[in-house]
Amino acid sequence: MSKKVIASLLVFLTLAFVAGACGPAPTPEKIVEQIEVTRVVEKEGEKVVEIITATPEPVGKLKVFGAFATPIEEPWDGVIHDALLKAKEAGKIEYTYTEDIGYAGDMERVLREICEQQKPDLIMGDAFGNEEAVRRVAKDYPEIAFAFGSGLGPTEPNVAVFDNWIHEPAYLLGMLAGGLTKSNKIGVVGGYPVPEVNRIVNAFIAGAKEVNPNATVLVTFINSWFDPAAAKEAAIAQIDNGADVLFAERFGVIEAAAEKGLWAFGNMSDQNELAPDYVVSSAVWNMEPTVEYLIKQVSAGTFTAQDLKDFSMVAKGGASLAPFHNTESKLPPELIQKVREREEQIKSGAFRVDIDEAQPQAVN
Repeated sequence: MSKKVIASLLVFLTLAFVAGACGPAPTPEKIVEQIEVTRVVEKEGEKVVEIITATPEPVGKLKVFGAFATPIEEPWDGVIHDALLKAKEAGKIEYTYTEDIGYAGDMERVLREICEQQKPDLIMGDAFGNEEAVRRVAKDYPEIAFAFGSGLGPTEPNVAVFDNWIHEPAYLLGMLAGGLTKSNKIGVVGGYPVPEVNRIVNAFIAGAKEVNPNATVLVTFINSWFDPAAAKEAAIAQIDNGADVLFAERFGVIEAAAEKGLWAFGNMSDQNELAPDYVVSSAVWNMEPTVEYLIKQVSAGTFTAQDLKDFSMVAKGGASLAPFHNTESKLPPELIQKVREREEQIKSGAFRVDIDEAQPQAVN
């Protein structure tokens, strides 16, 4: 055998050894990239090894399932759903979902059925009231990646967690509210007094106090994640108590503000369309950075149980202040300038919004 053939075979064996030592490779149906392919060909009567570049055809897309306890109309779940829809429309994933599962025990049944019947690569959704159910199912299906909104930590090997870390834009909303109130009374209607909600409300209060130390912030919790009627009723009670600016941490508050002709602020998504003349801005949660990261990790076979917190903060584009739309011309220019300056300081890291997860008082 010639030295050329021997050298070529050595290259071939080395490549084979390296490929085997690297552990399981991503499945071709999940990642479509150029790869090097080794083949033995005969040239001038001698067998030689050639390395060529090829692009494999995808067999299928990443299969993702969304499991949501509330209706998609509820902004928290709606934000996750919208990010997954965008990934589907971009051709990156196959996506199906079930909404309004509730908290009465159906989450575990739904997840088990999906794991058995659809065998998705990734399941996303909201846990919180369904924490135990999600983690029980995940333990029985370690080959499936689970990524859920949660107030608890990740669980090895396959449960990653995330949350809506939008306290930074909430602080900016508070600054706007403090500068816009005429009565010096501001209303906030929240869901449950849990850490995830408390930190948003406390940041909003802190922002209001920065601009207007004399402002009083009224806080009401409706003890529900989605009850627009109860949220509206709580908002009306605050208005009757003198509040002339409202922060809708829960869905339903903006309707009350619009009916009374008052400024309002949305939460989770840009909610200006609910009342274009009255919704000044919103604390926006953008799940696209989190979803993109998860798609890459699961596709590459490198998914690990981790806290995805950073992807939901301003620094990575996971949180932002919504545009003022057609309300901007009605706002004091000096207030806008002050808010924009603080916003830039948050983005650059020069200003830190404290994370305070203690339950706020009814009157602050």
